[in-house]
Amino acid sequence: MNLKRRLRPLLLSAAGAILTCVGLPAYASFSLTSTTNYYTVDTNAGVVFSIRRTDNGVSTQSAGDLASLKINGTEYQDQSRGSQLNSGFDWLYKDTSSVTVSAQKINSNYIKITVKAGDLTHYYMARNGYPYIYMATYFTSEPSQHGHVRYIARIKRALLDNGPEASDISDTVSTVESSDIFALSNGETRSKHYSNQRAIDWSAIGATGDNVGIWIVRDNQEGSSGGPFYRSLLNQGGSTDQEITYIVNYAEAQTEDYRTGILNHYTLVVNDGETPPSDSDIDTSWFANMGLTGYVAVSNRGRVAGVAINNMNSDYTYTVGFANSSAQYWASADASSGYFSSDNMLPGTYTMTIYKNELAVESQSVTVSAGDTTILNTITINDDPGNDSVIWRIGKWDGSPQEFLNGDLLTTMHPSDPRMAEWDTGNFIVGTSNTKSFPAYIWKDINNSHIIYFKLSDAQRASAHTLRIGITIAYANGRPKVSVNDWTSSNPSPSTQPSTRSLTVGTYRGNNTTFEYTIPASAWADSGEWNTLKVTVISGSGLSDYLSAGVSIDSIDLLN
Repeated sequence: MNLKRRLRPLLLSAAGAILTCVGLPAYASFSLTSTTNYYTVDTNAGVVFSIRRTDNGVSTQSAGDLASLKINGTEYQDQSRGSQLNSGFDWLYKDTSSVTVSAQKINSNYIKITVKAGDLTHYYMARNGYPYIYMATYFTSEPSQHGHVRYIARIKRALLDNGPEASDISDTVSTVESSDIFALSNGETRSKHYSNQRAIDWSAIGATGDNVGIWIVRDNQEGSSGGPFYRSLLNQGGSTDQEITYIVNYAEAQTEDYRTGILNHYTLVVNDGETPPSDSDIDTSWFANMGLTGYVAVSNRGRVAGVAINNMNSDYTYTVGFANSSAQYWASADASSGYFSSDNMLPGTYTMTIYKNELAVESQSVTVSAGDTTILNTITINDDPGNDSVIWRIGKWDGSPQEFLNGDLLTTMHPSDPRMAEWDTGNFIVGTSNTKSFPAYIWKDINNSHIIYFKLSDAQRASAHTLRIGITIAYANGRPKVSVNDWTSSNPSPSTQPSTRSLTVGTYRGNNTTFEYTIPASAWADSGEWNTLKVTVISGSGLSDYLSAGVSIDSIDLLN
């Protein structure tokens, strides 16, 4: 009998009655047992796990840790380190080291283990007949030791060998940057940062072994921060552990404040290695009976539905985002009509933003009421810079640099990686050069003062024109200063951007900003001559090389 059958949850009939799967082996009954040091749960589905109750004085282990994860009798959890929040529940807050762990069985179907540390409460839950560990985390203030919240499952690498290649550091031989980006002997780079995906693109992250998969399935991320396009580390494959990481919030390239006071839930799923169902397909309705702090029932939530969106460009996907200081949501717009629906939202007033790919092109306020649906009539997009008439344009106005040189590699490797093309490319000639020859990133130290050649007709030379440079993020206050022939712009002010590393850790997502320069008619070259536009990144901040000040390019154009 294969592992898929052995670990499959008991089938449910349409009426909800539990049926016995033919051929399932007999497990110990669904149970909660306790010793001085551990609470142990048998899920009655081939998974038995233990939560540490006491602090044994080891810095890599803490009360509240997942200390054991046995699948059909085989131990998968690293025994020298716990699976835990951050670096342990006893090191979340600077003034709080005490951790309390309690457990209860709720009728014959559910078990809840509660871990409390300072202003944070974490739950481990089990449901009779399911090889899952349901988890939820609630906090009223941000843990102060690390300034973020992430759960790291540390699974024995020998049993779970197949994870994302870009974040597999097990065979690296040198350090490229900081203490978290490394290189193989051939120079190819690996890092936990390069397992990232946009939040909108993934529902589960995990790794597989011999007929087994261990995954973390995320919720709708209403309590996270950064929106649908936020990228964060998800996995790190080391020589001893496969670290599967769920980020509630994280400092890297953050564009907005963290959200607190939300019950964030996620599920550790054990199966035969297939990608598990999304959170919407995992039944968590029974959470309503578990006494979870911060739980808000569906009946106390609302919905927003949009009838249509006008002026969409069929070359792009459109996403509708909702955000306020308490929660965030997003929904995909129908490709033809623009219809969208965002369900199960907490009541409140949100800023609703329509994104063309990752570029905000329309925004308005919308209010959500409990138990009600807010219907929005047809919305017309009026602020898409891609619709403006131009003399020439390099790239697309879509909030992403991925159409440029190395753009398809930005999120999976360091920019120094030998698989990248040379960043200091030749000059760009409008009308001749290909967009792929223009660099996605420009740094002060690497490929600065990039030159664009273009010609103007006599009619175009007769007047001033506006040059626009759109960036998706800037590092170390980098911003573009330009010159055209003998004319030079003033120094623009820096844009508002995250203060952490960005261009080297697999993300180009920040605060999209457009710099505009009015170029006088007197600046243009003579009739029939080439104009020389130089783009120079300036800044008084940053380090050197790939950590010098830099920008990520969205689009560059010259308006009619």
